[in-house]
Amino acid sequence: MRRLALIVALASLSAAADAQTAPSAGEVAAYDGLFQAAHAGDVEAIRRLLSEGAEIDARDPRGRTPAHVAAFASQDEALRALAEAGADMNALEGRAYDVVTIAAVADDPALMSLAIALGNDPGLTTSPYEGTALIAAAHLGHVEVVRRLIAAGAPLDHINNLHWTAVMEAVVLGDGGPDHLAVLDALLEAGADRTLADRDGVSPLQHARARGFQKMVERLESLD
Repeated sequence: MRRLALIVALASLSAAADAQTAPSAGEVAAYDGLFQAAHAGDVEAIRRLLSEGAEIDARDPRGRTPAHVAAFASQDEALRALAEAGADMNALEGRAYDVVTIAAVADDPALMSLAIALGNDPGLTTSPYEGTALIAAAHLGHVEVVRRLIAAGAPLDHINNLHWTAVMEAVVLGDGGPDHLAVLDALLEAGADRTLADRDGVSPLQHARARGFQKMVERLESLD
């Protein structure tokens, strides 16, 4: 029991240290050109700047493209304008996040679905953990995001470098409440493998029992 609690605590601390980094107020104030237009959602300026030769996939000091900046600012139409002009929708920023994962972590299902429709692969390996948007959303209990990613064909059983799947993260980094339970239900109903263990051989069911998440235990014990 103590070992499982330590695993959860260390993983939570690590996740906090390696979370996505949206542009700070200072960075936004320093933006100009396409970055400024993307952050502000100024579609007219985006089109004008691109017609004048602005670099569509330029990088800011943290490796963000204008598309990433638009995603962090939840600027749907700016993202659409960039994508339609040829922006790389599968680009990863400096911490290895793509637009889909940025939107998934922000619990912005509309922007995420738009990014997928514009060509962003929902199954990219992203983040310092070599995970996916689905794993990130499962960790955070973002139910609608999880459902949309599943519908878009995101890989259900990707294993990140912590040796965790989306099912595992819903249990280990979840709180056992309604949202994480709904995430677990969505994953299991879609056919996610409930038996894939962590690198210590501990299964999602064992973690759920250790954490006292009885409703999750019931789901994971079910053969249906």
